[in-house]
Amino acid sequence: MTIRAAADGSALGNPGPAGWAWYVDDTCWAAGGWKHATNNQGELMAVLQLFKATAHLDDDLLILCDSQYVINSVTKWMPGWKKKGWRKADGKPVMNVELLREIDEALVGRKYRFEWVKGHANHPLNEAADSRARAVSEAFQRGGPIPTGPGWVRGGDPMPSGDLVGGADDTVELPSTPGERAAAALAAPIVATSTAPAVATPREVPTLFALDELDEQDAIAPEEPIELTVSLTPAQFARLRARASAAGLTPEQALAKLL
Repeated sequence: MTIRAAADGSALGNPGPAGWAWYVDDTCWAAGGWKHATNNQGELMAVLQLFKATAHLDDDLLILCDSQYVINSVTKWMPGWKKKGWRKADGKPVMNVELLREIDEALVGRKYRFEWVKGHANHPLNEAADSRARAVSEAFQRGGPIPTGPGWVRGGDPMPSGDLVGGADDTVELPSTPGERAAAALAAPIVATSTAPAVATPREVPTLFALDELDEQDAIAPEEPIELTVSLTPAQFARLRARASAAGLTPEQALAKLL
């Protein structure tokens, strides 16, 4: 049998109050998060916790994921990073390495594959995971109870012991730098203070410069273009178009040249 599950992450402000969630159905899902982390950390943790929750099963695992960073990290880039001592092509340390190491260990012997799904496109499983991850982020933001879900409960097969979540007093505020944030976040257990149902709310769309792993992707796979969406006011777009025209470029080329 193939287990079909969605995994997603959320971070308000990116970084900011953050959550992760994996979802199979309304009776089988889990979520958690941190007071301060990045969206990519949430996305990675969702995948890691899904692997852990199903570690006692022999079923194939199909992971529906809207993060190309996560999919490429696990399926394309990790072998090269490991050979280089978990460093990128430019010699810089790989970001979120603690999570990536744990995922690398968790997938040994597992039968799995990833399927990319477009986020915010009304995909039922993706939307369900997204809303639960977002609910955790919002709970941290307002200081409310964290909706952690029932965990792995499917066909009479409960989630294995080993507790994927910790107590509320164990949460920590992450330090300011990305590397310090990752290390501190991963050292702290995920909060579990309530099993209240998550509320579906629109997820915050990352801004142009909120992709904290962009340099990592460029360094490893420069031939693969990365699509970004940026919202401009009419006045901002007019200035961009004028500057691009003066340089003989399209607005898109002018933005790319800035980077």
